[in-house]
Amino acid sequence: MGQRDEKDKVKSRKEKLANYFYDLSKLIFTAMVLGGMSPLLTDEFRPLYNTCMVIVGLISTYLTAYLANRILKY
Repeated sequence: MGQRDEKDKVKSRKEKLANYFYDLSKLIFTAMVLGGMSPLLTDEFRPLYNTCMVIVGLISTYLTAYLANRILKY
């Protein structure tokens, strides 16, 4: 009975940690990618800054989602 409880605890921790990274991925996407594209609607568009912000946001989103997926797999 003790071993089964440990496995359930480990599984629960992994799921919560993976959910945390998935939520972090969504937050990064919203803040950096959509926030980086918002100056298109105003007259404050700086091409280099905004493009870099969107690219870094996309890479960070991918990496956190990938990390969450790896945590769930193993």
